[in-house]
Amino acid sequence: MKKNLGQDAIYDARELGVPRMLVLGLQHLFAMFGATVLVPILVTKYGLPLSIQTTLLFAGLGTLLFHLCTKLKVPAFLGSSFAFLGGFEAVASLDVGKFAGMSGEEKLPYALGGIVVAGALYLILALLFKLVGPQKVMRFFPPIVTGPIIILIGLNLSGSAIANASTCWWLALVAIAIIVVANIWGKGMVKIIPILLGVVGSYIVALIAGKVDFTEVGGANFVGLQHFVLAKFDLTAILVMAPIAIAAMMEHIGDMSAISSTTGKNFIADPGLHRTLLGDGLATMVAGMFGGPANTTYGENTGVLALSRVYDPRVIRLAALYAIILSFSPKFDALVNSIPTAIVGGVSFILYGMISAVGVRNVVENKVDLTKSRNLIIAAVIFVSGLGFSSTGGITFTVGGADVTLTGLAIAALAGVILNAILPGNDYEFGTNPEGDQNRGIHA
Repeated sequence: MKKNLGQDAIYDARELGVPRMLVLGLQHLFAMFGATVLVPILVTKYGLPLSIQTTLLFAGLGTLLFHLCTKLKVPAFLGSSFAFLGGFEAVASLDVGKFAGMSGEEKLPYALGGIVVAGALYLILALLFKLVGPQKVMRFFPPIVTGPIIILIGLNLSGSAIANASTCWWLALVAIAIIVVANIWGKGMVKIIPILLGVVGSYIVALIAGKVDFTEVGGANFVGLQHFVLAKFDLTAILVMAPIAIAAMMEHIGDMSAISSTTGKNFIADPGLHRTLLGDGLATMVAGMFGGPANTTYGENTGVLALSRVYDPRVIRLAALYAIILSFSPKFDALVNSIPTAIVGGVSFILYGMISAVGVRNVVENKVDLTKSRNLIIAAVIFVSGLGFSSTGGITFTVGGADVTLTGLAIAALAGVILNAILPGNDYEFGTNPEGDQNRGIHA
């Protein structure tokens, strides 16, 4: 029986033929592209020279590794995680102990080391899920903890969005307007790729206005190897990055629920949440070890699954191969880096606000009872710790002769988890509210 693309569910894309499979893979590349390259652009603006080529390479390789870990069953694409942007900015701002006087290039390996450890935490959680089950583990990470932490990630980044946008407000507003129009009034694929459209649309306007500098683009080669950076490990940087894994893991679980709902297959049961976390964690560790940002499952590509109704993981793996091929072009890297700072500011203006809004949604859709004193206290301590300590540079102390700094976000995450564990009345049970569990992803 002949099936209609976009109307009938298709679990084996080979019945569509090779040409259509190749085009479907390209569509998934477009969906992930804007958000994935935006992360190294933003991190570079913080002063840490994260490579776009390397980011694309490990997005592709990470996706393929994830598929191997999940028995080639889960149609998920892994791209750059927005959740760790706050950690990158915090590392870039460190100016105490060994980090005093360091350049951004010297700090980057330590930020990457923190990402490797964050990925290792995924593996620990995957083992716990396998041994004791998700219900018992998730009691330590309820929405009253994860929601405010996600809100803090966005709020702590808001200053850099304003600083970048203020370099040319009218251009930033063009980017904002395109994203809003595409996301609210767009149909089909347009609604799924608002970030990409916002960047491309405002870039064209900047070209017309003569605000794009092509100096670096002209001197770059069309083909060349990626720039690898080996991770280094320091307790301060680890304590900056590792707590963010709490929010990222919630994002992962939400995305797995969303993909299961979209495709009509329960991937949390088969191949199992422990396997999907294992794949995500290993992909993040490999990327961090050699110069890429943390990976995460992408809600944008789940949207493409819903749009096309083609649920074959082979199509996702094609997109991963496209990303790997694209990563071998320094000229493409230079072209993306020619995007004016104001456009980056406009896009991040919306993006950072949406990160915080996802945190609010996390609290609302899980029906967190804020009339309970314990919940109010946990939220209050997280917010004041996260914002207050960030404004003072965190807490610095000495361990074994080395200076260790806890940033505001790290303090907030630790305080939230500890308070939730010791205060009576924790009634959260994972799985009782599928809608709340599903809608956790920053990329959703």
